[in-house]
Amino acid sequence: MGIVNRTPDSFFDGGSFLEDTAARARVEQLVCDGADIVDVGAESTRPGGAQVHPQEQIDRIGDAISWVCASGAIASVDTTSPEVAEYAAGLGARMINSVSLEPAAELARIAERHGADLVLTHCRGSMEDMADFSAYDEDAYDDVVVDVVREWCLAAEAAEATGLARDKIVFDPGLGFAKNSSQSLQLCARLAELKRRLGGRRILVGTSRKSYVAKTVAEMLATEPAAPAERLAGTIAATVDCVRRGADIVRVHDVKPIRQALAYNEAVEACCV
Repeated sequence: MGIVNRTPDSFFDGGSFLEDTAARARVEQLVCDGADIVDVGAESTRPGGAQVHPQEQIDRIGDAISWVCASGAIASVDTTSPEVAEYAAGLGARMINSVSLEPAAELARIAERHGADLVLTHCRGSMEDMADFSAYDEDAYDDVVVDVVREWCLAAEAAEATGLARDKIVFDPGLGFAKNSSQSLQLCARLAELKRRLGGRRILVGTSRKSYVAKTVAEMLATEPAAPAERLAGTIAATVDCVRRGADIVRVHDVKPIRQALAYNEAVEACCV
């Protein structure tokens, strides 16, 4: 899954793809680089990010969903707004990617009506509530894996109660969202356990350029955490590791180098069969 942020304030590439020409070129490049899914968002999920009115999100998204559909990739919309999800699904989006569990039922109704998948990302509270990525109380979870699965399943039950098929739901552990770097790392290290607890259902992970990657690497190297622009190597390592542990979909800014890394990993794994 490649990312198109039609936002002025996203933590990595905010403002880069607000203009139609740049956004369309971004879609085309992601697909050329090997993206199977392109996720279009118009509301930043950075810490302290203010909510964006649904109509403004729709105006920012514009024709981007149509461009993704025309490219042959699966179009995904990154939103928690039912109004925005309905707009995108009407243009052909076949995945609704929600960074909150709260609107699961409302979004599920839209997904079911349009034959779309629904991504349920684990997060507690809103982006406005978060002071920083990867900063969270160490005692907030009794066991981060058990607690995340329990909260996921409650949202999934609400989604399925609307008629959305069980296999149309995808689970994202929400690395860095209401989790500190240690908690996010635990979720990655125990990804196979997460999948077992979900009965083998699909998992999407978003490690791309995230602060938990920078903080984990900095702790190991006894350095300062790298800025988002300097986190590609850690992102590649984290993404490959998550795929090895069972991730079905990876959400990334840098499709081409990560496809290369995953291709090499697949070749090595094939040698071991």
